[in-house]
Amino acid sequence: MKILALMIRGGAGFAVVSTAAFAVWAFGEGWFAQLGGEAGMYAVCCAVFIMLSGMVLRPLLGWPGTWLHFYRFFFTAFLAYAAAWCAGWFSFGMGTGEWLGALAGCTAFTAVMAATLNGWRVLLPSALVMFALHSAGYFAGAHVCYSSLHSVGSELTWGALHGLGFGAGIGFAFAMMQRPWTPALS
Repeated sequence: MKILALMIRGGAGFAVVSTAAFAVWAFGEGWFAQLGGEAGMYAVCCAVFIMLSGMVLRPLLGWPGTWLHFYRFFFTAFLAYAAAWCAGWFSFGMGTGEWLGALAGCTAFTAVMAATLNGWRVLLPSALVMFALHSAGYFAGAHVCYSSLHSVGSELTWGALHGLGFGAGIGFAFAMMQRPWTPALS
């Protein structure tokens, strides 16, 4: 598949996955305040991302690996992303923490991809594009959420926009890391 096709498929599919994960926050925030707190809520959101991602992202891979192979790779990549993002968020909070978490998280995600797909030669452009698209979706969604009535609908919209950007970035990285090496990519 061409790069743009993988970006569109990744973005559209991951928008659905991200909306489902953000639904944990949108519908369960009050419940988690009493049981598990913010860290527990993020853990459940992470589990939703990981469990649902196989259906939309596995087809983007150009190798015939099993579902187990995909989930072993994706679990590691997404957990690295989530740990880095949470470290930024819990250390620095809104604003700086979100930006640092996004940069560290996208870099960690693409590093796991590079190790799995032998894509080290395109790690830097893949990480930068993923960071840019992820951040565009995440912060556009945050803007919608916090400039509106901060309703369940705005929280789900944030999830959709975040997934659209992050998924497009994941699609780009998959496309780049599965391409044969050419001097133009170095």
